[in-house]
Amino acid sequence: MKKYIVILLLLISFSLKAQDKIGITDADYQNSDVQMADGMRSEGKIYVLVAIIGIVLGGILVYVIQTDKKISGLEEKFKN
Repeated sequence: MKKYIVILLLLISFSLKAQDKIGITDADYQNSDVQMADGMRSEGKIYVLVAIIGIVLGGILVYVIQTDKKISGLEEKFKN
């Protein structure tokens, strides 16, 4: 019974579309105007955003390194 429900949901998901397909035109390739980035760059906010992203990624990296060291220590204790 569970297998049939999974198959039914799978078939239903194949028929659903998240978005309509829109054709790409030549104007799309020529569009180099990103208004949000230009506005943030002109106001100096883009540097704040880059700094925050760097801090978050740095924090994640430090956390992963510390966790790896703790796991390595536990593995050594477990072997002995």
